[in-house]
Amino acid sequence: MAFSRKFAALGAVLAGTLMFTACSGGGSGTTEIKDASTDFGFQETGFPIVSKQLDLTFSGTKAALAPDYNTMTLVQQWEKETNIHVNWENLPEAVFKEKKNLILASGDLPDAFFNSGLTDSEIATYSASGTLIPLEGLIEKNAPNLSKLLSERPDIKAAITSSDGHIYSLPSIEELGLVQFPNELAINTSWLKKLNIPMPKTIDEFHDALLAFKTQDASGTGKTIPLSFMPGSWCGDIVDLIAALGGVPDNMDHRIVQDDKVIYTPTQDGYKKAIQTLHEWFQEGLIDPESFSQDDKAYLAKGKAATENIGSFVWWEIPEMVGADRANNYALVPALEGVDGKRLVSQSNNQEIARGAFAITNANKYPAATMRWADNLYDPIQSAQANWGPIGETLQKDSATGLLTQIPAAAGTSEGERRQKVAPGGPKANTAENFKNVVAPEPRAAARQKTVEENYKPFAANDGYPPVALSNEELQQISTIEADAASLVKQNMAKWIVSGGVEQEWDGYVSQLKNIGVDKMVEVYQQAYDRYKSNS
Repeated sequence: MAFSRKFAALGAVLAGTLMFTACSGGGSGTTEIKDASTDFGFQETGFPIVSKQLDLTFSGTKAALAPDYNTMTLVQQWEKETNIHVNWENLPEAVFKEKKNLILASGDLPDAFFNSGLTDSEIATYSASGTLIPLEGLIEKNAPNLSKLLSERPDIKAAITSSDGHIYSLPSIEELGLVQFPNELAINTSWLKKLNIPMPKTIDEFHDALLAFKTQDASGTGKTIPLSFMPGSWCGDIVDLIAALGGVPDNMDHRIVQDDKVIYTPTQDGYKKAIQTLHEWFQEGLIDPESFSQDDKAYLAKGKAATENIGSFVWWEIPEMVGADRANNYALVPALEGVDGKRLVSQSNNQEIARGAFAITNANKYPAATMRWADNLYDPIQSAQANWGPIGETLQKDSATGLLTQIPAAAGTSEGERRQKVAPGGPKANTAENFKNVVAPEPRAAARQKTVEENYKPFAANDGYPPVALSNEELQQISTIEADAASLVKQNMAKWIVSGGVEQEWDGYVSQLKNIGVDKMVEVYQQAYDRYKSNS
């Protein structure tokens, strides 16, 4: 992809316009920024933000079903209100993951990253190099909504503050208590009924149901898929099956906490045992071979194929996967009793206060205007719309409560699908307080809250790793190790489930991971965890 810039020719002329000067005295770390926002009639308060249209370029991630952002009603409203036009170069998450290092190293940077897709390690690396600029001075001068939030919620400020005292990225907040348990296992209950099979309660019963789907061709197509999933994805992973088959809870980071001890799951004997059994399932034809190659778009399309042919899947919610018309044919599988007789649910490391929603680069000649644009999204009404879509299209004010509530989606469309198409995301703050005073949890979220409380939390077998802000030194120690280890684990998991060999190759694989440095990585995470616990 060519990352062209409308004003690339001006780069050399404007290169000296942006200056960063560390303020002396007090050691506050505040950064004073001089920029060219005033050239466009920048206003410190009110709207529009600039009197002459200003063009900015944003890169980052977007949802699998999201259209060109400039076709979104809400984005068009933002442009009309602010007089800032954004050239969007946002990509589906998997594609952006491949492209972002090229973007960051190219010297042809966007003005900002929106839904940045940047890891803590990348933020530390590119802030140290000056690619990402410190934001706390801009927040103080140009972000009244965010300033108020950070003043009222020091925990949010702590979560986005780096170890050097600077803020390099803005938060995305949704405090509903849901993201810790995103991998929901669903099964085709219409097929269970047709084959006279009760809802599985144990891992063996689940296996037997999948086997019946396969051997009796429950779809009637000759192409029945008993189980499909997406290992490594944030909500389509089989971590609870691994827990049931091996007694080791897991998550997409493969980093869990049990009894205040940090554990790297892919080196545990229980993990090996689970992979071994999953290979047997694969040999029996129970696992979709495309599970290890499909992206979100292909996976979600598979659930809505013209002929219903998926027996079981893992996803954030049922209607988003199979469509509203087919959703009643599926139900969530309860936490399964595993091979050790226990019901174990894996807890993710997902945080309700997420770093990396928005970051400004050193290529940006108008950081004050850019920060004011981002701050607009921290207005509670704007935050609700950024998360669920525009008022009048997906949200409406309830006359009784005064809260914004969801307008039901059209028949045949799930709330999740619609949200991807109309809600840009980005910097926003839907806090627990705002869910009481501004926007009601959407019906599916309220239902999920009940599901989590009843079906998942009571069986949580691990703690998630907390939102620890690792120091730059710690991040530098582990970033390469973590990336190399994740790649090795992903490759071997797919190979072993499809082709077998885990028993013969396990010791060599564990040695490889140790040589990469996973013991050091666990040590660093443990010391950071201990520090966090002592300060909390």
